[in-house]
Amino acid sequence: MAQPPVEKPRRIMHIDLDAFFVSVEQVFDPSLRGKPVAVGGVPGKGRGVVTAASYEARRYGIHAGMPLSQAHRLCPNCLFVPGRWERYGEASKRFMAILADFSPFLEPGGLDEAWLDVTGFESLHGSLAGMGTKIRRRIRDEIGIAASIGIAGSKIAAKVASKTAKPDGLVEVPPGGEAAFMAPLPIGRMPGVGEKTEKVLNALGIRTLGELASIPLDSLTSRFGAYGEMLKLHAQGIDRSRVQPPAEARSISAERTFDADSRDRQFLEATLRYLSEQIGARLRRYGQKASVVHIRVRWADFSAITRQRTLGFGTDSNEVIFGEALKLLGAALAGSRQPVRLLGVGLAKLSGGEGQMPLDNGGAARLSSIDRALDRIRKKYGFGAIQTGRTLALGRRAEPPAAGDS
Repeated sequence: MAQPPVEKPRRIMHIDLDAFFVSVEQVFDPSLRGKPVAVGGVPGKGRGVVTAASYEARRYGIHAGMPLSQAHRLCPNCLFVPGRWERYGEASKRFMAILADFSPFLEPGGLDEAWLDVTGFESLHGSLAGMGTKIRRRIRDEIGIAASIGIAGSKIAAKVASKTAKPDGLVEVPPGGEAAFMAPLPIGRMPGVGEKTEKVLNALGIRTLGELASIPLDSLTSRFGAYGEMLKLHAQGIDRSRVQPPAEARSISAERTFDADSRDRQFLEATLRYLSEQIGARLRRYGQKASVVHIRVRWADFSAITRQRTLGFGTDSNEVIFGEALKLLGAALAGSRQPVRLLGVGLAKLSGGEGQMPLDNGGAARLSSIDRALDRIRKKYGFGAIQTGRTLALGRRAEPPAAGDS
């Protein structure tokens, strides 16, 4: 009797650009190479934070999210440069284009990282390690920066492997070897384990991923709920999620942390409008519409809230997104007297281009025409090249904020 074909073990590659923002700045200014560099702003000018740090700066304890003033105290000789988002966006597009040449099964994880499903691709390149070497060489030759790559049987293990490969390396976990690879690593190495979770696990005597993998499941679920089961599976390198193309993203968002906490309604509304325009442009670029709008507000005491509205129809209109977000912001501000530290806007329940916002045909067509005219100008000259009336209050502060898909 004929035997059924044996399914090939899944092979996932995670590619991560090393110190991405800093590396892009070093391409434009080679004198920054080999020196402690922090991207994010200039100490003493507002309350900025480090967006990225070179490996030389990290030796002084400087890391992303650290206040610029603290980074300057740790390393007075550190070179501080402002973030230039258009440069990073362009480099990211070139990075993703290179990856798409190697596999159509591509999932961006942000501007500077992505997964590829490379199952069966070793026949095209001799080996998957050889394929990874070709990818790293093209990234260095065409963009001028280094990349680290992890190869494993799951997305979580591949990402941990790429972290282990940093800087400028490649680590391949053999099929079935994910648990053994993960076991000796500290629990902080696993994505999704933050400081609070790490402290709780440390209190349980758990310091390595192997120890986390072996703890009884009920001990984890009693403290973390359903998240405890995911922690245990991920610690073993088990992650059944598939590589998901960007068009299948479940949500998109953009947010901004302010230099100074603010209750200035005009400034907050201008920021909200700018964020709404950015994620509206991303929707239209993907050919999608969203039926849920949400905002995120972090107050001065670092507490945060998220509020959302379900529209009942799909939209990609800047005006509709902003209008719904504005209602949510008004309710949030009415419920608290605190100034705002961070403001974000997001869209969920994404779908194809079907659906129509509840406006007359002429009004919908006019708004769509305006949005797409803005898109064309910004694509050619950069997002900050043009501002609409509601965003003028931002002045020079109108830079593309950090954005993400999930």
